[in-house]
Amino acid sequence: MKRTVKLWLALIVFAAFSYNIAIATELQHPNIVLILADDLGYGDVQCLNPQRGKIQTPNLDRLATQGMVFTDAHSGSSVCTPTRYGLLTGRYAWRTRLQKGVLDGGNDEPLIAEDRFTLGAMLSGHGYVAACIGKWHLGFQSDARTVQGGKAMGQNGLPVGAKILGGPITRGFDTFWGCSNARTMSSLIEGDRVIEMIETVDMLPRLGQRAVQFIESHIASSSKESPFFLYLPLTSPHTPIVPSDRWRGKSGLGDYGDFVMQTDAIVADVLKALDEQGIADNTLVLFSSDNGCSPAADTEKLEAAGHFASERYRGYKADIWDGGHRVPLFVRWPGKVKPGTQSDQLICLTDVIATCAEIIGHKLPDTAGEDSVSFLPTLLGKETPVVRESIVHHSIQGKFAIRDKRWKLCLCNGSGGWSKGKTTSPQLYDMQTDPEESNNMAQHEPDVVARLSELLKRFIERGRSTPGTEQANDVKVNAPYGTLD
Repeated sequence: MKRTVKLWLALIVFAAFSYNIAIATELQHPNIVLILADDLGYGDVQCLNPQRGKIQTPNLDRLATQGMVFTDAHSGSSVCTPTRYGLLTGRYAWRTRLQKGVLDGGNDEPLIAEDRFTLGAMLSGHGYVAACIGKWHLGFQSDARTVQGGKAMGQNGLPVGAKILGGPITRGFDTFWGCSNARTMSSLIEGDRVIEMIETVDMLPRLGQRAVQFIESHIASSSKESPFFLYLPLTSPHTPIVPSDRWRGKSGLGDYGDFVMQTDAIVADVLKALDEQGIADNTLVLFSSDNGCSPAADTEKLEAAGHFASERYRGYKADIWDGGHRVPLFVRWPGKVKPGTQSDQLICLTDVIATCAEIIGHKLPDTAGEDSVSFLPTLLGKETPVVRESIVHHSIQGKFAIRDKRWKLCLCNGSGGWSKGKTTSPQLYDMQTDPEESNNMAQHEPDVVARLSELLKRFIERGRSTPGTEQANDVKVNAPYGTLD
């Protein structure tokens, strides 16, 4: 009898232990790898542009089949710095002092305020080892300012030994290895110090190598039981367009095509490292781009050769039209995201922080992620109402557009960026029937113009576009509401 009781107790203890293990496994935070290409157009990825795309991207195509493809995803801006701000904070950058353009990249006051909650800080607070490897371009200063006549530093960047002030390791990341931006890429930074001057052609392959080393060293370290967050903002295929010798001539479309193929290969190296370390099944991988393809890629020549980097969408980087900010977005999460799936859900890269917060069970405070909406229900295939109902677009000139699922209202003449083309303001396009933005419907749909104008005004004045307590913008935001600016 006693033996039977002991056996039952043992079974109960074992069952309870097994249950706890199962719960712990279910709640285990995944590793997160976020890869951000620089100036990669929506149509530069072959699987997104099979008819009008001529660059081979086999590794991104494979990643797309392994998870979910978003066909209506957008960067928070049509240029670099503001998109990165939105990605890491969940807040539109036009709420800050950066009302147009990008930071110079030399000696800039950090755009992310010291007390601003970031994606890296959130994940670090939940036990993640957070690493940023790549292009920062969100501003920092230095104890060795190389300025002349009040102008920021030039092509040579900061000298070896210079200390970085206000960089990534002060904005939520445990480690940083990379550079500020394209103009100062030769200054290679580790942590908060410039450690080496390198050739620009070497930066991309070295970023890939460093990312692989981070994954390998994490698994080999005493911290291997902790999840990691790898933010990998690549320097390609942005200018300088410098494919290495191994890739030169591979695409048949010049240096830009070669550089895109090299970018694709870097992604493959990172995914391979996850496989080799046996952690791919517990790693959430996101891949996107900070804006559309730049005209600096010689887009006219590419189009003449049959390659349309914006696919069918109008415009390119810097523009308010969709070619400026509609970006590839692939998400792979084995066992959670069904392979080979596709969503036309409206997504903004500002949504990443809210999505990650929901994954790890963190409730964002009202003062964080003011423009971030979790798309986790979409990733998990939940039958829920539309997650994001509208999105605000912003161009290099500081021009605004606001979009719901069907309509897009552009409050400017022309592209708001670098592309030519005269239009009247406002511009209203039916994105369901006219994704090319060729037929301005503003005069025919005044009620839609008024509704979207009022919605943009409310988003600006409330300091947020999501439910919650009103917040203050950092500066006064000047925006037209349906009138010529």
